[in-house]
Amino acid sequence: MSHRPFKSSPSFPGKLSVLGLALLITAPAFAADGTPPPQPPADRVVADPVLVPMLRSTPPAEGTRLLKSAGLSAAPPPPTDKDPLLNIRLTDGWIYNPASQAFDRVRLRSYVAEGAAPNPFTPFVAPTIRTRPGETVRVGLNNELAREPDCKPSNINTPHCFNSTNLHSHGLWVSPSGNSDNVLITIRPKVAFEYEYNIPATHPAGTFWYHPHQHGSTALQVSSGMAGALIIHGERAPTPASSGDIDTLLRDETGTAFRERLVLFQQVAYACREKPDDPKSPIKTNADGTWFCGPGDVGTIDNYDQLGNKVWGPSGRYTSINGQILPRFTDAIAGRVERWRNIHAGIRDSIDLQFIPMRASAKPELLRDLTQHPEWISQNCVGAPLTQFEIASDGLTHGQAIRRNQTILQPGYRSDLLMVFPNAGEYCVIDGNLPAIDSVSGDAESRRLLGTVSVSPGLPTGGDPTAYLTRVLTTAARQWMPADVRQKVIDDLARDLHLDAFLPHATITDEELAEAQRKSKCAPKCGQEVIFDIAGGKFMVNGEAYNPANSRDLILGNIEEWKLTSLAGSHPFHIHVNPFQVSRILDPEGVDVSVPGSGDTEYAGTKGIWKDTLFVKGGYTLYVRTRYQRYIGEYVLHCHILDHEDQGMMQNVRVLLPDGEGGGVGNGHH
Repeated sequence: MSHRPFKSSPSFPGKLSVLGLALLITAPAFAADGTPPPQPPADRVVADPVLVPMLRSTPPAEGTRLLKSAGLSAAPPPPTDKDPLLNIRLTDGWIYNPASQAFDRVRLRSYVAEGAAPNPFTPFVAPTIRTRPGETVRVGLNNELAREPDCKPSNINTPHCFNSTNLHSHGLWVSPSGNSDNVLITIRPKVAFEYEYNIPATHPAGTFWYHPHQHGSTALQVSSGMAGALIIHGERAPTPASSGDIDTLLRDETGTAFRERLVLFQQVAYACREKPDDPKSPIKTNADGTWFCGPGDVGTIDNYDQLGNKVWGPSGRYTSINGQILPRFTDAIAGRVERWRNIHAGIRDSIDLQFIPMRASAKPELLRDLTQHPEWISQNCVGAPLTQFEIASDGLTHGQAIRRNQTILQPGYRSDLLMVFPNAGEYCVIDGNLPAIDSVSGDAESRRLLGTVSVSPGLPTGGDPTAYLTRVLTTAARQWMPADVRQKVIDDLARDLHLDAFLPHATITDEELAEAQRKSKCAPKCGQEVIFDIAGGKFMVNGEAYNPANSRDLILGNIEEWKLTSLAGSHPFHIHVNPFQVSRILDPEGVDVSVPGSGDTEYAGTKGIWKDTLFVKGGYTLYVRTRYQRYIGEYVLHCHILDHEDQGMMQNVRVLLPDGEGGGVGNGHH
């Protein structure tokens, strides 16, 4: 095994203080007599998460008004006297299949929240955690999946141990060691373990997420639905000396947070087998090769032939939104600013997110075959795509809102968008065309419908979305920003929606990088390099498949620039613990396409933004900068095409204390 086994008791240690969180929950399995739970209603409306009480360390403060009113259907329920427990088990439910205009029965690995009221319609959708900076989040995992005797393979980079698991808090700036964000431990079937995330008081507020990270089974479990949002709500207003949380600005005249939509994109690659009890038997297919499940079948995810390259598109499966296929967003009002927290929690499909007005006569419920989508969209989704204002990537607020009409989401990405629907009516939510180089599948992707938005009459916007949003945010700044920073925030907004008062991290300048290199005495070999490659059936980083005995050593306190490239295909680079800042991205001709207005749909406007996951196109050279702060310990970097990770496109990273002599720079790889 690539991970060190970690034994724990099924009973947890004594309670420590933690924050009250909110969790989306799962439903019970089918009844003992095999009777399935009720099917979702035909009108597949995107639902707000169901909330579950959690143990709190502090009483509700005035600032929790933001948490309670951030577009949720209800305020968080009262706190409990014990920590939450997520049971990992096979959960039964339904997924709508447009091809048959019916719901397919599925049985999927999922998280089930102990003591929470069940949600019978999307039982496999993972819990959503909501917390604040400075709090301690404790979540127990109880692995109830079946035992797997002798699951250890001869090659650790072969998918294996599908019922063993662990937990990764993707994007959190917390310790990678012990029972914190430690992905180098293994929670075997019938073992319970409690994770504890001590979130620093200086942690950025934003949109993060969590998922299993057990090497050999990560892709299978995430595709099964084991992925959920982790939202950090901020209540810190900016000061002349410190940045604030963007949440404190995004409020209306009553102090209520802008309407929020938590949008979890997933690719649940369920299939039905010719022999239901044999995961190696052929997948049932229709005449066109798309996957088929009959009325008596149960779709499962039990083999990597459902997950690999060139599989998702031909399968005919759809990207889901909060567990629903082709759903409808409701309660939108023309002229009201909404915050869309978009999370690509899937393993396949690059999403080109667009919003386009829809004809009143359109009937999306009649769509069956994915091949029908491009023509249907051309006929029914008319007019120019709406303007999107991205205020954060991967949970980290930008110094300036990025204005565009499409947002590309690669696996692992998050994008916080401010949206204004200008008129009442219906809108298409589109996954647009992408060339092969922009796609994780390596194939060109044609347009697909993801869902629709129903918008009620509201306020006139005046036809200029930038001017309208600037007025709304300026009004909020006048009312809610402290007096000593109010005019600065207003002046920044007037400069084409600058958000400098809300930057979570200081820019790493050329001078700061040069000084760090001088102190570390690394010349002439400074910085780090990551090269993704697939050759001879091996998935590799810097020419080697994953080996837990090897690590890239880094020194706490250092600042370094990383060079990212790919020799075979395009891959999303992700590193745990410390985020990075985009320095420059060079296309094959050496042109920096990260600058605003470059015309590159993937990279334009990314210069200077902070991220934890970044798509590395084949033939491009990406440079990012990062600081190794606060935490020592061992964690990983990897490709976030998770079946690539499971097959070896991963590398261990160790952050070590400096040697005190000014040296000890971690340029090496072993």
